[in-house]
Amino acid sequence: MQLVPKTKVDREFAPILEKIILDVGGMKCAGCVKAVERQLSQHPGVKSACVNLATEVAVVESQAGVVDADALAKQLTAVGFPTQPRKASGTVAGEISNLPDPAERQRQQMHSSLRQLAIAALLLVLSASGHFGNIGSSVLPILDNIWFHCGLATIAILIPGRPIFVDGWLGWRRNAPNMNTLVGLGTLTAYIASLVALLFPQMGWECFFDEPVMMLGFILLGRTLEQQARGRAAAAFRQLLALQPLLARLIANPEEAGIGSSSVEIPAEQVRVGECLQVLPGDKIPVDGEVIAGQTTVDESMLTGEAVPVSKQPGDPVTAGTLNYSGAIAIQATRVGSDTTLAQIVALVEAAQTRKAPVQKLADTVAGYFTYGVLTASVLTFIFWYFFGTHIWTADVTMSGGMEMAHHSPLSTDAINPVSTHSPLLISLKLAIAVMVVACPCAL
Repeated sequence: MQLVPKTKVDREFAPILEKIILDVGGMKCAGCVKAVERQLSQHPGVKSACVNLATEVAVVESQAGVVDADALAKQLTAVGFPTQPRKASGTVAGEISNLPDPAERQRQQMHSSLRQLAIAALLLVLSASGHFGNIGSSVLPILDNIWFHCGLATIAILIPGRPIFVDGWLGWRRNAPNMNTLVGLGTLTAYIASLVALLFPQMGWECFFDEPVMMLGFILLGRTLEQQARGRAAAAFRQLLALQPLLARLIANPEEAGIGSSSVEIPAEQVRVGECLQVLPGDKIPVDGEVIAGQTTVDESMLTGEAVPVSKQPGDPVTAGTLNYSGAIAIQATRVGSDTTLAQIVALVEAAQTRKAPVQKLADTVAGYFTYGVLTASVLTFIFWYFFGTHIWTADVTMSGGMEMAHHSPLSTDAINPVSTHSPLLISLKLAIAVMVVACPCAL
């Protein structure tokens, strides 16, 4: 009996893996990345999943023919991450046609973000006027009214802050709290505490309706800047894909191939190795090939960075995506589809975008539990300051005050109840909120 080496058996019976690329939306932080990876890894047949936050791309390795890309997309969409599968294609032109229209989607998202930011900025300016004392009230007396500032905070939560609260709540429901969860909890806690202080002035609490408005305003500003940076990165990759021409002129009679031969236009992805193509002045070369007739100059700056066109004669190689300048030529295809130089460059860029460095994997792992850690730290902060801190540093904590207009309103706590407004409960609550909100990078 002949024994087969174990390594050979493993190689023969090892499952064949395939890669599935998904365009994932709705990710706001590394915690979202961890949640998406967990959802994908739990799907039957999935071997590994790698998600990149900057490019919003997920690469899934699975057993060939076992996992349906559409099923993965539906699973992620159901838990709050709108996803579209990117169908596999052997050409760069296919990559372009299979990608969702990112420019239009990003334009819509940017328009929505700018609209929300404009509303938040206006509310922030009006809310900040309460810190200028009588300067603002001399122009508009309503700026010194505490109920007016309560209305500003309410509008900030219901209009520009609504997507943050909805996403934070959805993350909490699927047991994957994210940065929006922290921001939502901090903002709502500050708003509710201020509302209680306004409705029940005998408690001696301060009103700080300006905090929800300012927190949401600065966080939306950070999100908008981040979205602009992502849009520029995605646009650069799309421009690289657009270098590949979609059509090629196939010479009908290869035996009489020349610059004056009759040709027919076909999709560039249908060109086969050995076929002869006609390239006219101003055309992009559709595939890698070799000049067989004619002379010209070719702009190869997209490949080499050289600004001066390079002369080409019969026998010289040409590269897909480069621009034919001065003369008509006939070429014979040597590399087509995913084998062209341009396609390989695109594949390398795409792989670099989806691959993670070891330190990034560690960071994403830690970030998966980061929200829970911040919530725990916030609770501990509240407990410490309520039971110990306010008693140890009494003189320091009494220097922190609420909104100045609260003492000028008809419901002023000084007019109703002489109890000190520096409540240990309120001070502890404000410090706990600060810990919760500052965890979001946008708040910094």
